[in-house]
Amino acid sequence: MLDIKFIRENVDLVKEVIANKGVGLDLDELLTIDGKLSELKTKQQELQEKRNAHSKLIPKASNEDRPKLIAEGKEIAAQLKEMNPEISELEEKFKTLMYLTPMPPSKDAPIGKDDTENVISRVEGEKPNFSFTPRHHVDILEMNEWAEFKNIAKVCGSRSYSLRNDMVLLEMAMHRMALDMLIEKGFTLVSSPSMAREDALYGTGHFPTGREDAYYIPDHDIYLSGTAEVQLNSLHGGEILSEADLPILYAGFSPCFRGEAGSYGKDVKGLIRVHQFQKTEQFIICKGEEAESEKWHNALLETAEEFCKHLELPYQILEVCTGDMGAGKYRMFDIECWVPSEEKYRETHSCSALHDWQSRRTNTRYRDADGNVKHVYTLNNTMVATPRILVPFIENHQQEDGSVYIPEKLRMYMGGKEFLKGRSNK
Repeated sequence: MLDIKFIRENVDLVKEVIANKGVGLDLDELLTIDGKLSELKTKQQELQEKRNAHSKLIPKASNEDRPKLIAEGKEIAAQLKEMNPEISELEEKFKTLMYLTPMPPSKDAPIGKDDTENVISRVEGEKPNFSFTPRHHVDILEMNEWAEFKNIAKVCGSRSYSLRNDMVLLEMAMHRMALDMLIEKGFTLVSSPSMAREDALYGTGHFPTGREDAYYIPDHDIYLSGTAEVQLNSLHGGEILSEADLPILYAGFSPCFRGEAGSYGKDVKGLIRVHQFQKTEQFIICKGEEAESEKWHNALLETAEEFCKHLELPYQILEVCTGDMGAGKYRMFDIECWVPSEEKYRETHSCSALHDWQSRRTNTRYRDADGNVKHVYTLNNTMVATPRILVPFIENHQQEDGSVYIPEKLRMYMGGKEFLKGRSNK
């Protein structure tokens, strides 16, 4: 969400941003509603002041004048009551359109229509050079009895999976290593519930668009979220923090749920587009300054890269273009890890700076050293999401006999094992 004053003063800029980000918003409609609301509220305030002044006259009026003043007061009250439905309707329309207004991106963000125009900024690590034909991750999992797909789908529906044996431990090990790394960097660990109220999903910008990807439980009027960012972003909603409290660094661990609407027929085999997953999310609340945001944006990206290096995974960094970054992003980078069976990189991390776009939605502010109240800036990045990261991990570290190599940094979390061997190759 943007400041309406900023929108009024920068109409051409906001229209350009709407076009570059491909947002379905008619800015002229928003401004028309804004104008009507301003007129009606001015009239409403004038009538309210008139009614208040009128009320003060009645006790002092003569018996002859009092009935006329009372009648006039009732007429003013009737006019105010008549205005309320129109004002409420316009306010609702205004709020809906304001939720769609996109954040102007960084001048360094590439302009592009979709993910085909994202820009590769760096490539790190060496792709494995196999002396054998590399297997797909599903084949490796099934031959080692590390996952089950068929029977679990009968019980839980499509895009379900069940990890087994050492793969359960490997998933837990990755999150434990991630959490230890974040502890060392000063993050507060948060075990985040998966449930969230509608306001929290509006707060992050997942709503009003994106509803089709959210699971809803009507009897409890609650949603299942696809990231701990939803809960962490609203933890301080409505508060005025002290500048001394910032930055706040949260590491949110939670089960996550996503409907994957619109992805039917894509990546249906294996662990790519599943409906339930585990995620450790980095989330930062900092002072409302661009330099401060940029510093933490770089730090989030560096931490995720460090994690990928600990896993000894080849990866590339993408600078995400305007048409792919989403309405709320100021600047965004993706980390994509190499998947040998597909001979392509796949996204494993998404690192975003949103400036005050989210904090205006949650009204999260801070008082600076001079006593001024400002909106905070927010940032987020995946630390690790499983089972997605297992796909490049298993495939890059597979051995000819079907076993999987465990990098040194991860071994202490896997009982010191250098290789994982399934029942078929023990």
